[in-house]
Amino acid sequence: MTNFYDINKNEELLKIQLSYVVANSPFYKKRFTDCKIDIEGIPSYEEFRKIPITTKEDLQHYNQEFIAVPKDEIIDYVTTSGTLGNPVSFALNDADLDRLAENERQSFEMVGVKKSSVVQLTTTLDRRFMAGMAYFLGLRKLGAGIIRTGSGLPGLQWESIERFQPGFLVAVPSFLLKMIDFARQNGIDYKSSSIKATVCIGEPLRNPDFSLNSLGQKLKDLWDIELFSTYASTEMGTAFTECEFHTGNHSLPDLIFTEVLDENADAVNPGEIGELVVTPLQTQTMPLVRFATGDMVKFYGENCECGRKSMRISTPVGRKKQMIKLKGTTLYPQQIINLLTAFHSLKIFVIEASSNENQTDEILIRIPNDFTETSKLQEHLQSGLKVKVTLEKTSVEKIEKLKFPRESRKPKLFHDFR
Repeated sequence: MTNFYDINKNEELLKIQLSYVVANSPFYKKRFTDCKIDIEGIPSYEEFRKIPITTKEDLQHYNQEFIAVPKDEIIDYVTTSGTLGNPVSFALNDADLDRLAENERQSFEMVGVKKSSVVQLTTTLDRRFMAGMAYFLGLRKLGAGIIRTGSGLPGLQWESIERFQPGFLVAVPSFLLKMIDFARQNGIDYKSSSIKATVCIGEPLRNPDFSLNSLGQKLKDLWDIELFSTYASTEMGTAFTECEFHTGNHSLPDLIFTEVLDENADAVNPGEIGELVVTPLQTQTMPLVRFATGDMVKFYGENCECGRKSMRISTPVGRKKQMIKLKGTTLYPQQIINLLTAFHSLKIFVIEASSNENQTDEILIRIPNDFTETSKLQEHLQSGLKVKVTLEKTSVEKIEKLKFPRESRKPKLFHDFR
């Protein structure tokens, strides 16, 4: 059994992409020649999987060799968020921007956005951020109304909601909590606002069994609007989005070729977790083939109540490189984040991973100096993780600096010093 999206369904798009890559990408020309890969001889998945995996390190070390168009065709320069290391430069030409718009048009339609809808974007369009541009282009192509409030400024968000009456928000979940806090402190009846649903980005909302995680449940308890989970990355230039049934994030088969692989690079079965490996389709400037995202996701298969015939995956359950071995127990940062978020009296925290003198993993969680329920928190964590972690009281100012580093576009709850 394979989780590879049926090669016959988008075989032509894959063939076109491979032909384009070998003809135009300096990196892949050399790689395919060195590995004696004949793209004309790839009629099946078994042949396709002989193509070597492309890694994030490849993108970092040979960045310019991935450029497959003349420099004067490049329109937009962006960078990755740098979650797993130094940010990587990425470039798009006019066709890539059109493709990016089509990606988000399909994604917004999946969550119920229509031409008649009004959507408020609480994400930045600057700072070399691809996603902010993608949301704007996708909504423009769909024909929906757009309110570009940008990130931060809860007061402006609520003033804009009152003024323009949007039905949808695009927001990072933790920022929604800030908006709710602002509303409660300023007497805003947020539960009666025009907002009916939020497209949530940057942070996972659900557990692999489709239930809301602690962050998602906290939001739902405070504000009973529909929450749609999404997953995307700069390198993919494509989003995986929940439909109305909230049973996994759908791929867009005409825009991406998807695999979920185990540690032996074999396809996992439905219900199993593996690393997401992607081949974006219809990309021109920096095409990628079998790119390993580093994200561990659960694979659900193709059957969904909505009737769409596309692969479904979870949002990442963890990063492959962020796996922690703590006293014989395998953990991912998101597991710890979910438990900490569920402890409602803890308002702010950061997690740090390091190696001790024996080169084994250690975890330290920084909590505020004035936090008074340390023992209860320790019991809560040990019950959920089955292993004891270290708590260290720290000034809120220092925690905030760690959580919101200047160079980052999203909250950084996990710092890996190994």
